[in-house]
Amino acid sequence: MSVLDPKVPLDDDGNEVAIQTMWEDHKFDMDLVNPANKRKFSVIVVGTGLAGASAAATMGELGYDVDAFTFHDSPRRAHSIAAQGGINAAKNYRGDGDSIFRLFYDTVKGGDFRSREANVYRLAQVSNDIIDQAAAQGVPFAREYGGMLANRSFGGAQVSRTFYARGQTGQQLLLGAYQALERQVAAGKVRTHTHKEMLDIVVVDGRARGIICRDLITGEITRHEANAVVLATGGYSNAFYLSTNAMACNATAIWRAHRRGAFFANACYTQIHPTAIPASDEFQSKLTLMSESLRNDGRIWVPTEVGDDRAPSDIPEDERDYYLERKYPSFGNLVPRDVASRNAKIVVDEGRGVGPLKNGVYLDFADAIERLGFDVVWDRYSNLFEMYERITGEDPTKRPMRIFPAPHYTMGGLWVDYHLMTTVDGLFAIGECNFSDHGANRLGASALMQGLADGYFVLPYTIGNFLADKLNEGEVGLDHDAFAAAEEVVTARTKKLLAIDGSRTVDHFHRELGKILWDYCGMARNEDGLVKALGEIPALREEFWADVKVPGSGATLNSSLEKAGRVADFLELGELMVRDALDRNESAGGHFREESQTDEGEAKRDDENYSYVSAWAWQGQGEAQELHKEPLAFRYVPPSQRSYK
Repeated sequence: MSVLDPKVPLDDDGNEVAIQTMWEDHKFDMDLVNPANKRKFSVIVVGTGLAGASAAATMGELGYDVDAFTFHDSPRRAHSIAAQGGINAAKNYRGDGDSIFRLFYDTVKGGDFRSREANVYRLAQVSNDIIDQAAAQGVPFAREYGGMLANRSFGGAQVSRTFYARGQTGQQLLLGAYQALERQVAAGKVRTHTHKEMLDIVVVDGRARGIICRDLITGEITRHEANAVVLATGGYSNAFYLSTNAMACNATAIWRAHRRGAFFANACYTQIHPTAIPASDEFQSKLTLMSESLRNDGRIWVPTEVGDDRAPSDIPEDERDYYLERKYPSFGNLVPRDVASRNAKIVVDEGRGVGPLKNGVYLDFADAIERLGFDVVWDRYSNLFEMYERITGEDPTKRPMRIFPAPHYTMGGLWVDYHLMTTVDGLFAIGECNFSDHGANRLGASALMQGLADGYFVLPYTIGNFLADKLNEGEVGLDHDAFAAAEEVVTARTKKLLAIDGSRTVDHFHRELGKILWDYCGMARNEDGLVKALGEIPALREEFWADVKVPGSGATLNSSLEKAGRVADFLELGELMVRDALDRNESAGGHFREESQTDEGEAKRDDENYSYVSAWAWQGQGEAQELHKEPLAFRYVPPSQRSYK
């Protein structure tokens, strides 16, 4: 085991410099690439969501030669488009006490003191620049009557700092980043490669120098070289099978990078979002998110009595349990996501769930409609109400929504240092696919903030610092042995999947993996369940490689082949998620070990033994990963028992 160096800026005595000036001072200290020399460097960006599109657009604007890859038919298809509620920034437009430090404080506390302070403070600092950037691009943020950008509240904060565009914030921000990207495409500085799935990283002498892709339409395997590689490929909550993510979301890019030497950090830190539409049957393929912004005006409740089958309108007020307001009077329905999710699970497990399958809780807008008027509430949430009614057939303005937690965001990901570089030299990871900013729980409206912060305002500086001394290094060449070897690995894996010709579909194995992860590594975990999962997942993986059926060929469009490769990676990643959860014998944020809770049932950390980032190194097929640690020190936000009462 080694101790990882996060490369946080230090002074001459080896101490961290003041966090308030760290990023600005460090930008001045970093090496620069002359504008005339930037065109001599090539950069690969994999993924074109908010993080990838903003990074590719910005580096193209700076003059780098950029290749951007997406497995979609357009960058606009990236899953960032599905984000609904908003994006945080410390503008303090409401004058309600917000500040950069308060956003930093809320994020560290919300992550249950398991994030790196330096990265989080930088995120809070650049948050304001993101809003200015997006507004200048024409992103149609909601505005007050006088023209000022509007704000609303989100879980884990007592100030209004969330900027939004109705319930379509991710879509509008992505269109802003997309137009910036397309501007650079038109200028000839960025080339977009659609329908290309990255299946391996090419590492030469310890340095990332390219990628291997498969064209999803033709099946052609291609090699691509660059001076640096950037992964911006999102999270891995689809390991659970049922999640709020689009069905195409996967972990293949970061997992293949992990197999090439990039450490995987905090794999067990997965977020279960409290406001998704409950599953309606066992064969459902995904879950639909209802924005956390709904908790601003919706009140969450269940019947007081177990097994109460009455319609919600027939249950009087004194027989309703507004359990979040009762238990957490200071924050009420706006407690952080992990707290809201666990409490929903508790009341459903008690037998007080609602709906046909008794697997939900109510989110009720009756009080808001009475207080504010129908038109005001409809104007705030109409597109979300319409989406809910299309899916469930129920009008949420007349009958309370039914919601229940669902796998959503993953705080774990590739380990990166302060410069967003992984443990593979020249390989960067930005946005949700890295671990860096959210600790053990992400606050609502912070995902869009991190993706755009990394892409627009952090990576363009740090990648320049990396490339500055490599001006005369020359090309490796696509005929290099490392490219040939990586391509052979990809080709052999494809042939192996197609040759099995078993009796079970890919979805069968994915669904079985999801059940194991949800039952034993979901909202609550315990040692017995995790040990059981560590036995079941390898057995399921062995069965997959012996009995999966992948019809068709590799020389054409083949969605079963795509899914098979991704599920094969999930079967390896799922085991690491469980191993990481078993190793971390404490509760923290979204990682809730039943053996470690307070008398009131809240997460109980063990700061003495677990104030570190768990970073796992690949040891080979069938071998357990090796644990490395990055110690966490808290100079500005001292760890305390989180309380939202």
